[in-house]
Amino acid sequence: MSRPTRRIASAAPRAAIATTLAFLTLISGVRAGMAETFAYVGNADSNDISVFKMAENGEMMPVQTAAFTGVEKPGPSTPLAITPDHRVLIAGVRSQPYLAVSFAIDPKTGQLSHIGNGPLADSMANIASDRTGKFLFSASYGGNKVALNPLLASGVAGEPKQVIPTGLNAHAFLPSPDNRYVFATNLGSDQVLAFAFDATAGTLTPNDPPAHKVPEKSGPRHFVFHPNGKFIYLVHELNGDVAAFAYEAKGGAWDEIQRTTALPEGFTGKPWAADIHITPDGRFLYASERTTNTLAAYKVDATSGKLTTIGSVPTEKQPRGFHIDPTGRYLAAVGELSDSMTVYAIDQSSGALSKLKSYATGKKPNWVEFLSLP
Repeated sequence: MSRPTRRIASAAPRAAIATTLAFLTLISGVRAGMAETFAYVGNADSNDISVFKMAENGEMMPVQTAAFTGVEKPGPSTPLAITPDHRVLIAGVRSQPYLAVSFAIDPKTGQLSHIGNGPLADSMANIASDRTGKFLFSASYGGNKVALNPLLASGVAGEPKQVIPTGLNAHAFLPSPDNRYVFATNLGSDQVLAFAFDATAGTLTPNDPPAHKVPEKSGPRHFVFHPNGKFIYLVHELNGDVAAFAYEAKGGAWDEIQRTTALPEGFTGKPWAADIHITPDGRFLYASERTTNTLAAYKVDATSGKLTTIGSVPTEKQPRGFHIDPTGRYLAAVGELSDSMTVYAIDQSSGALSKLKSYATGKKPNWVEFLSLP
């Protein structure tokens, strides 16, 4: 009686397959399981978005220029927002008719496909999704108002549901980490308005107190929450201040704990600060200043929330917008007057920035969003 033959797989084919896979991974520059990272740059004078794919070493490769369908005239800036599910990118058009242009984000290539356009209540300097992705917040600098639009299932903005008059020059309108409050900077009135937000009903009501005052003629512009939700950092356009606040999540209260500057040492001109962002781990904070064309860097104390200045580096001409990639290893800044973007490596010990390379964008770039897919 013959014994059954046992088939023993040769190790050679397995080794060959492993070698081939390793080679393919090497030439593609992507490790197995590594998320693909993309940068989206809003170009105001071009009425389009420059899409870049970022390699692990910070190198950027242009992959697409996505034009705004149905838009002819350029506006003064192009704010961008990405929904929390990473499915839709929305661009605010600041020329008439005022529109929110929605694009579907391809989960594999990061490229954009136009979905449709929805109405905005005015020329909006800032747009942002709520934490559920069902509503769009927007702030009008020239119209002195903020608004709330529902986002339809398609990702297109519906008609404004609420339009609320504010003090002078609303510039940012962003939700708290828990989505219970929304805050609006009023640059010309030196205050931050506070609203309670009902995400189920989609309604905003003034909080108690309804406003937080900041120093006169400081010009509160943009702000960012610390990832731990305990602190807020606010950059002031008119005096270059960067202020740190303790944030009380239960009632939505701001309590200032420190005030420093985004201006380089020895600067005596007229400040014109712009943007502010924090690394995903909350260890480093950065702010842009347009008169000096610089980026200021700070270390963040996670316990006290206070800042220690690292220093400033030169950057693109008129750096209205910048952002930090999801790994916290790179920062990309764009210049409205240079039509280009510079990428910096963030030193993981000190937070210092070192320039890597610059890339051409569209005309008058002013906004950067990063996204890792899937």
